[in-house]
Amino acid sequence: MNETTNNNIKMKKVLIISTSLRRESNSHAMAESFARGARETGCDVELLTLRGKDIRFCIGCLSCQQSGKCVIADDMPEIMKKMHDADAICFATPIYYYEMSGQMKTLLDRSNPLFGGDYRFTDIYLLTSAAEDDPATPARTVAGLEGWIECFDRARLASTLFAGGVTAPGEIDGHPALAKAYSLGLTLA
Repeated sequence: MNETTNNNIKMKKVLIISTSLRRESNSHAMAESFARGARETGCDVELLTLRGKDIRFCIGCLSCQQSGKCVIADDMPEIMKKMHDADAICFATPIYYYEMSGQMKTLLDRSNPLFGGDYRFTDIYLLTSAAEDDPATPARTVAGLEGWIECFDRARLASTLFAGGVTAPGEIDGHPALAKAYSLGLTLA
């Protein structure tokens, strides 16, 4: 666990990555609630949004497996450093066509330099929102993230949370998933 000196209290370092590019995103609202809960436990929390970030597609050259660095010059090295140093990572994504957002998938693909390294993260969380409200809606998104987690021996899927029936920007206001996201953040102590 990451130790931060603050009256000798050990603080868990939590990185929340909001992958929606839309303003007033419903999944981002869930990320904010999760962050609020985690902060209340004393965790060192960073909420990072992919909106405005330059993240290009992986070109599959695999040179990162030898060098530990990606050859593409964009915003991913900074994001990967934050992922590497976090004790817990929470991904928040809208569900498009019953799957994670394309920008989240690209982020996961580009995190290949972390594979086999000395990353710190162990607990992975997933917050999802969708227009569809069937409880099975996030299944493919969860499975996609589990495939990524499977490649990191020390990592595990700690928890998932789904908010269904939200489409328009900000439509999640008052949805029970916001309180659940806050409560989930409180479990990080």
